[in-house]
Amino acid sequence: MAIFPAYSKDEILDYLKQQAPHAEIHVADEVALKYSANGRAQDKIDGQILAYVAVTDVADIQGTLKTARKYHIPVVPQTGDTSTVIGADGIDGAIILSLIKMNRIKEISKDDSLAVVEPGVINGDLDQAARAQGMFYAPDPGSKPISTVGGNVATNAGGMSSVKYGVTKDAILGLKVVLADGREIKIGGRTFKQAYGYDLTHLFIGSEGTLGIVSEITVKLNPIPVGTSVMGVAFFENMTELAKAVKDLRISGIYPVMLEALDGKTVKALDKYEGTNYAKSETSSMLIFRLDAGGQESLAIAEKILNAHQAENISVTSDPVESARLMKLRQDMLPAVFANGNHIMEDMAVPLSKLPEMMDYVQEVARELNVDVYTAGHAGDGNVHPSLIWQGQEEPPAAVIEATRRMFRKALALGGTISGEHAVGMSKNQWTNEELGFDVDEIQHQIKNLFDPLGILNPKRKIN
Repeated sequence: MAIFPAYSKDEILDYLKQQAPHAEIHVADEVALKYSANGRAQDKIDGQILAYVAVTDVADIQGTLKTARKYHIPVVPQTGDTSTVIGADGIDGAIILSLIKMNRIKEISKDDSLAVVEPGVINGDLDQAARAQGMFYAPDPGSKPISTVGGNVATNAGGMSSVKYGVTKDAILGLKVVLADGREIKIGGRTFKQAYGYDLTHLFIGSEGTLGIVSEITVKLNPIPVGTSVMGVAFFENMTELAKAVKDLRISGIYPVMLEALDGKTVKALDKYEGTNYAKSETSSMLIFRLDAGGQESLAIAEKILNAHQAENISVTSDPVESARLMKLRQDMLPAVFANGNHIMEDMAVPLSKLPEMMDYVQEVARELNVDVYTAGHAGDGNVHPSLIWQGQEEPPAAVIEATRRMFRKALALGGTISGEHAVGMSKNQWTNEELGFDVDEIQHQIKNLFDPLGILNPKRKIN
């Protein structure tokens, strides 16, 4: 079939360069190829992006969007490029709009307990800068050293301390957002309370770049807690018993900062990866916990609950070096598991009371379909991360797909979600109707059409 384009690629690129004069633009080169697919969910895309555009200011964001509107070109926002759900990978003929160079910490105000940052600021860098002033930034996804605050906002990222401090949305006070039509709007502000108008701030958090481009973020900071932090480990016969203990710890009033669960297979993988000797059996599961307040009284309550659930080999430490070693153990969980073959890591969350049942079901599915599953997660907020491993072929086998599908439906049946903190991207965008229902699904599309009538912002991500 003959197609008669109105403009050549060179004409479009010339216009883009005029509209975004300060941006670094790459076309069909190594940089464009590198950022087209990050390898975490896919290794390559179908086709080729039009351009990779790394902007340094709002004017270039606006110029890029002006080009996209004029020529009806998809725009894929990208910062740290750590998405695991095909949320920031390129699309054939699209512009990747990278904000990684917009990485200034504009302000840290200890008096107001906030910071103002650009979207390309690395989460861990912001936390370190805040700690230098006696404050800290609470959201701490496993990708903290490499993921950006902008990407965390786009996905509403969680993390290990979310059991006490909440997820990204709980730390955001205000945003500046460039809309598809080029307007930059300011929503939210610098106050901890704000009840005027509709809450547009939280509408954009977790929207995965489908409604606008976040250009500035005002975040809440917390004072570093007084006292000595305590970290510990405990072992349980299985993940089900661990989950029961976590439920009781969560509601005990001691407010743990971290409650991280690793099943027996994951602990064995870590032993192999780290050269440690924690694993007791294929089923013996590990809980890593941290308490920042309450001192010996809180620790005594925690140990009483752990003992009531037949925990073994309980060990606690206040030594910073030993605590850092335990933290590294949890952070190394993914590379340790992924070293065993091709993989998918999933991200369900269920109500706390349903966590033991969900843990049981994951193991049931693994046995029934003969799928190799390693399970870990942020147990303190019901977030389960089963990693499904297979050998040989690049694409997941039918049994892995079926196991994932069953786990998704079980999480939904228990009143949970199929995306606790990793977002939706293109990996899960066909489940919108099943999780949200037809009426809410339709409203989601109406919101998308209101903010992005041409459908140029990260199309097919978040909702299909």
